[in-house]
Amino acid sequence: MEASDSRLPAPSRAILDFERTWWQQTGAKESAIRERFGFSTTKYYRLLRVLIDDRDAQQFDPLTVKRLRRRRDQLRRARVDGHPAGRPDSRSRS
Repeated sequence: MEASDSRLPAPSRAILDFERTWWQQTGAKESAIRERFGFSTTKYYRLLRVLIDDRDAQQFDPLTVKRLRRRRDQLRRARVDGHPAGRPDSRSRS
């Protein structure tokens, strides 16, 4: 299979492009999601969760997909280990 940006639908490319650059914008990410995509952050993150496991997304933007997968895995490990709010290094030391 040949890697090609055209294999990934335009809406999916737009989501990955946004994830790569959202921090450069002013204002809250949630507001930017609603403004740019016209749907709730819940829907956005649901789509993103599916997207980062898509082979075509991996080929389109491997660095962003890898970063998002790594973050997802960190949050999962933190939940399993009982760390608050997905912050694996926030354990209080007494």
